Parts: sequence; C-alpha cells; structure tokens
Amino acid sequence: MKRWGRWSTLGLGLIAALIGQMTALTTLILWYGLDFAQLLDLAADGVAVTLIICISTLVQILLLALMARQTGANAADYLGFKLPRKGDLVVGIIVVLVFIAVADGTSWLLHRDIVTQFQVDIYRTASTAGWLPWLLLTIVVVAPVGEESRFRGFLFHGWHRSPRDAWAVIFATALLWALVHVQYDFYVIAQVFAYGLLLGWFRWVSGSTILTMLLHGLINLEGMLETFLALHV
Repeated sequence: MKRWGRWSTLGLGLIAALIGQMTALTTLILWYGLDFAQLLDLAADGVAVTLIICISTLVQILLLALMARQTGANAADYLGFKLPRKGDLVVGIIVVLVFIAVADGTSWLLHRDIVTQFQVDIYRTASTAGWLPWLLLTIVVVAPVGEESRFRGFLFHGWHRSPRDAWAVIFATALLWALVHVQYDFYVIAQVFAYGLLLGWFRWVSGSTILTMLLHGLINLEGMLETFLALHV
C-alpha cells in the first residue's frame, strides 16, 4: 500500500492536530465569549474539555482521511480501521486489565494518588453543569477514536515499513502520545507512555486500530470509574 514518507507523515499528522485544536479553541472562544488569554482558566473545565475533544477529533479524522486518500489508498485501510479478531480482543482486554492492576498497585506502593486532580476537576465541573454523560462519552469513546486514528493509525502506518522497525515505531508513537498529555505530571505521563507501548504492540500484531480504540476506551473507562469511586465512596 502506498503511504506518505516518514517526515511527511509527521508533518501532516501535526497539521491535522493543530487545525483540529485551533478549530476547537476558536469554537470555545465563541461559546464562552472569551479571548485566547482566558482559555487557560478552562483547562480543567469538564464542559470545555468535552467540546475541545469532540470538535478537534471530528476535524482531525476528516483531515487524516483526506491525507490518506491522497496516496491513492483507501482511507479506512490506511488508518487501520478493520475489525479485530475475537481472540485478539479477548487477549487485549485481559492484558489491559492486568496492566491497569499493576499500574494502580505501583501507584499505591509509591503513595501516589491513583486519580489525578485533572480527572477530579473535569468530573466535578461537568457534573455541576449537567454534562457528565457527555464527558463520559467523550472520554471513553471520542478521545480514543481520535487519538488512536492519529497515533496508531496515521503515524503508525506512515512510519512502519518492515518488521525490523516495528518496535522503533511503537516507541515513537507511544512517546509522542504521552507527550501530548501535558495536563499530567511526569509520573502519569510515564504511565501513559507505558500504555502507549502496549497499544502500539497490539496495533502491530493485530493490524487493527479499532482494537486499540477499544482497549484505549477500556483504559479511560477504568479511569472514570476510579474518579467516581474517589468522589462518591
């Protein structure tokens, strides 16, 4: 299958992400009647986070699909949009659940909060505004679809050329994915990187970005459940 070059893949991926973010932020400014300097005040607002993720994801996926089609390939094939095998899905769920248990256990042993302040803030503000169901849908479904389309979809396909470079691509996509999670501290970013390695491996062995979307959604669902328990139990 034809594909963009490695540097072109990186550049186009960044362009899609930036256009998506700028469209979302512009919409947010109009929604709240703010200027760019005041956007930082909404960095942990559940309603704002919901809007940003939904809008930027829609724009980004449309752009990535158009970019994929420019190579002459089918956009869905280029981005890895194929149903996973049942065995891969079952193994993926089991591995992710074990990984979550290990990550939470490590945090507990290190006396670290399992639920971050960012998670608490967006949950509380979305709940107060009556947007909690929309936040849940966004975090569990929309965000995984958008992030996996970019990192384990467009970037992975553009960079992966042979079995020899698989782990380098898995590492690179996991690192970039972790670095965009600027709302967290270094410890949590390191956890995100580890999850990224796991998702990248499943993308490689299964060939399915839909599988990594489902596993990513499971990870995020567990995070939302932990946030609920931390605030209500």
